[in-house]
Amino acid sequence: MRGSPESAEFEERCRQHLAWEPRTDEIPFQRRARLLQALWREEQRLPVGTMRGKPRGAVVEMPFAKESLCAFLTPTVREAVRREVLDVRRAKGKMFGRPRIFNNLLSSQPLCFNLFGELAADLDLASKVMADMTNGKVARVTDVSFEFSPGRGDPKYTGDRSAFDVFVSYEPAETTASRGFIGVEVKYHEGLGDKEADHRARYDAVASMMGVFKPDRLADLKRRPLEQIWRDHLLAGALKAVDGYDEGGFAFLYPEGNTKCAAAVAAYQGCLTTSDGFMAWTMEAVVESLRRHTTASWVGAFFERYLDFSRIERLL
Repeated sequence: MRGSPESAEFEERCRQHLAWEPRTDEIPFQRRARLLQALWREEQRLPVGTMRGKPRGAVVEMPFAKESLCAFLTPTVREAVRREVLDVRRAKGKMFGRPRIFNNLLSSQPLCFNLFGELAADLDLASKVMADMTNGKVARVTDVSFEFSPGRGDPKYTGDRSAFDVFVSYEPAETTASRGFIGVEVKYHEGLGDKEADHRARYDAVASMMGVFKPDRLADLKRRPLEQIWRDHLLAGALKAVDGYDEGGFAFLYPEGNTKCAAAVAAYQGCLTTSDGFMAWTMEAVVESLRRHTTASWVGAFFERYLDFSRIERLL
């Protein structure tokens, strides 16, 4: 079909914008997302960067990308990056991918800051959005932090180096509860194809304690594409139990067009006996909530940067 990600015309456009990566981009969404980021870089007049010796349209030249923080959308977001990533003391122990967080426009790490950095500075807005996304469970957000782990390698939790991309602390709407949290894993271009971590006996112990997994599906949970989702869900379960939270859950956030993530979420939900403690959010739903509660220009800038694929249709 003319203009589709499988068409010769689309391939030609991608090549023109240094965004044709057929070995990496396996689904239409990934091809479109790469082209969208290349177009954004060009519109911002940012110098093209290289990866593995080849110019890539969705990569910004280093060290310019780090020095300018050009991948981040607003002064508030850039300040959050200086605080959370560039401050050596605060960043100690956190696994921010470098230089990826600065120069790779497809990476979910800068996306986390571009979506949640403003919310970290506006807890009233964060409270409204989190209430929407949790069907009213959140009364008031008290903190939004990035690349959070309660203890990397600590056997009290999951004993590995897992962390949440974003961690939201809140006061629950339930009047008998006082402390709650949401650990968020964020995906954009990624497809959950990373190699599985070595299995740990602690995973089985936490899974048994949580009591939400179908016994006959545990083998599936230990394999990709479900294994990473499972380990983050286990981390949330362990954190709630060990640290005495009244409420706690794990949210997997992804663009609705990323069919790899959507399929993994559907399969993962099929492994659960209850949805309690696990939430699947789309970026489009978060943007819709933001638009209900604010007219701030950064929301439109985020949508245009990451989700407005009509720009590609117009290009073609």
